Amino acid sequence: MAFYIVQFLTGLASAASLFLVASGLSIIFGVTRIVNFAHGAFYMMGAYIAFTLTEQWSGALGFWGGIVAASLVVAVIGVLVEIVLLRRIYHAPELFQLLATFGLTLMVEDLVVLTWGPSDLVGRRAPGFKGAVDFFGQVIPSYDLFLIVLGPLVLGALWLLFQRTRWGVLVRAATQDRDMVAALGVNQKWLFTSVFALGVFLAALGGALQIPRDAVHHALDLRIIVDVFVVVVIGGLGSILGAFVAAVLVSELNAFGILIFPTISIILVFAVMAVVLIVRPWGLFGRKEAPARRTPGLTIIPWRALTSLERLGAAVVLALAALLPFVGGNYALTVGAEIAIFVIFAASLHFLMAVGGLASFGHAAYFGLGAYGVAFLAKLAGLPMIACLLLGPLLGTIGAIVFGVFAVQLSGVYFAMLTLAFAQIVWSIAFQWVGVTGGDNGILGVWPEKWAGSPAHFYWLALGITALIVASLRVITFSPFGFALRAMRDSPLRSEAIGIDGKRIQWMAFVIAGTAAGIGGALFAYLKGSVFPDSLGISLSVDALVMVLLGGIETVSGAIIGAIVYKALSIWLVSQTDWSKLVLGIFIVLIVVVFPKGIVGTFETLTARRRRPPSAEPAVLSAEMESAR
Repeated sequence: MAFYIVQFLTGLASAASLFLVASGLSIIFGVTRIVNFAHGAFYMMGAYIAFTLTEQWSGALGFWGGIVAASLVVAVIGVLVEIVLLRRIYHAPELFQLLATFGLTLMVEDLVVLTWGPSDLVGRRAPGFKGAVDFFGQVIPSYDLFLIVLGPLVLGALWLLFQRTRWGVLVRAATQDRDMVAALGVNQKWLFTSVFALGVFLAALGGALQIPRDAVHHALDLRIIVDVFVVVVIGGLGSILGAFVAAVLVSELNAFGILIFPTISIILVFAVMAVVLIVRPWGLFGRKEAPARRTPGLTIIPWRALTSLERLGAAVVLALAALLPFVGGNYALTVGAEIAIFVIFAASLHFLMAVGGLASFGHAAYFGLGAYGVAFLAKLAGLPMIACLLLGPLLGTIGAIVFGVFAVQLSGVYFAMLTLAFAQIVWSIAFQWVGVTGGDNGILGVWPEKWAGSPAHFYWLALGITALIVASLRVITFSPFGFALRAMRDSPLRSEAIGIDGKRIQWMAFVIAGTAAGIGGALFAYLKGSVFPDSLGISLSVDALVMVLLGGIETVSGAIIGAIVYKALSIWLVSQTDWSKLVLGIFIVLIVVVFPKGIVGTFETLTARRRRPPSAEPAVLSAEMESAR
């Protein structure tokens, strides 16, 4: 019994740091509606800066002074980020804000390696808490007991701040309806800045307090951000008490899951997240939000049919791409095949987002399932390559069929978070079901047959399938089904009033997008000759979002251009510099600021303005204002 009590207390100690980070993210999202993917980066910066201050400045600041000073330094950095970058894009679509914070994350990952090196750093013990307490033969670190006490104290301080101060009242009001708060004359800019500063301070404090418990390394950001998303969703967006309860729940599931359910311990947390989203989308302690008001720039421009000249241009580009084997070497052909595969992946997500209005944060699940489907059929069943390519993606289709039933019942950020939960469940199964998937070792030896084994032949295969998938998605978009899907996206109530079964239409779109992604994953398995759980991971899902948003979600060919630019730039930077993430992150942030509609979207907007006669401006502006209403 003593062992289980100690395990429970260890879980509570972990919950304290997780609560600090999650409460910061919950506050930031609740008020600003920014899906701050860089929150994990601020946590990591807090740990690194705290390590430096407690090691090199311990004489001047002391250990605890270094912890607080590190959190304040990161908070100031957060304020600068909010003023210089995020304040410029508050009126941009929410997903572009995600793109900007993802770019920041890439930059921070390389900056910490450049500053502190790639090796893990081990911090010193906290003064006064270096020993341990004996509990019926079991040892409890005294620092864990300190964290257990600290968590409720921080919760109480935050409760007083939000319940007993005017600033706290404004923050709680903005969490429920920020437009109404603005209508009352509150300066939203400085309210957002102060909220962001507090959220970043809490994240940095959570990271700084972990240095006596864990080694500091440059992968801390991605490790913590997934758990933080889970906590925020379970507890409820904007709820501090919810973040505390959910942090305890998640930490205890992690602590006891490895003991009671060792083969599915990782799955438990994401299963709970999925159940909460399905039963109570706004979380255990959250409240239903006021209906979102549409702002200019969010209306997706209807896709139009290609003109004869544009069809000719597309055919010429495809023909030129098919000539690559005659002028490029094997490396260029391998890179070209990989880019073509990611065009399929990005186009499938673009179809779901642009036509269906459904932003998925877990689209890699179906890409990875398609890859695993091919690996199972090729290695376990010994089927030929053509059969594997035809049947393997069906595993992605099955996943989309099952998950889509639940996902389409939600909308907005709740839909996105449920897709993330499902994707993480699939990733956890692949990671822990070692007997079937190989776990972290993956499935090796998934090579194409002789007829597709040369780089040139495989490139032509990938290019042909890519062209077929992109064309098929476009045909579906302009079919009666596509028009019904867009009607549901633009006006669910009117669509249902005229007899459109909106949920069924959205579910079918979800399945179509999942199947297309599965086809891309099947090709990817043959390209790499192996399949690993990373093909299902959150980082790959974010890559797909980046490709779509870089190209432009309001465009026809945005996903294609975005995938080509992002993937080609990523591969080229890796071969040219050790700081590829830093350069790529800067590029992404510049694109968001300079081209808020994406590369293709900005080009089309400029072209349309040049072609528009001056007399048409008032009519167009009136139409845009009416659309915004």
